[in-house]
Amino acid sequence: MAKLYFYYSSMNAGKSTILLQSSYNYRERGMQTLILSPELDDRFQVGKVTSRIGIEADALTFTISDNLLTMALRFNEEEKIACILVDEAQFLTESQVRQLSDLCDDHNIPVLAYGLRTDFRGELFEGSQHLLAWADSLVEVKTICHCGSKATMVLRIDADGRAIKDGRQVQIGGNERYLSVCRRHFKAGVPSANSEPQSSSANDLLF
Repeated sequence: MAKLYFYYSSMNAGKSTILLQSSYNYRERGMQTLILSPELDDRFQVGKVTSRIGIEADALTFTISDNLLTMALRFNEEEKIACILVDEAQFLTESQVRQLSDLCDDHNIPVLAYGLRTDFRGELFEGSQHLLAWADSLVEVKTICHCGSKATMVLRIDADGRAIKDGRQVQIGGNERYLSVCRRHFKAGVPSANSEPQSSSANDLLF
């Protein structure tokens, strides 16, 4: 039976790069893939999945009202799909996560979903919540905080680089708006090493 995979991480961990590499591996072997991307993600170009390292691929866009099962099966009629890959999967709805599981269970098509686990408030996105519950396999894609620890949280920052604690859950942005940090620096609201108060060392106290 095909499986539903959820690759989750904080920001800038290379999720899109991994997605594009996975798709390439299938296509290199003559197998067709279907890449799905939410229409609201317009950071680079709608209808494209773009990696920070400069590689990209065409994607079929969807909205929260779309039935992904119907979309995928329609595409599958034209050319048999070996694998479905979903970018920014945190924006899926509960119904769409179930539709992806139907593609695995009823049509034997594996689905690889890539997305954030939590938002800038430390709360689960709808898509992430249900993927964590329904996926057959959970894979953490790791990145690091400015302190060197593993980054598991996302800070939203303003134009002056200060952490924002309130606002709409969905606000599309990149490095200029979001930073990956460890839990300690997330709770402290510290977006960079320069923002953290320096503790006095023994030598400091001598002078």
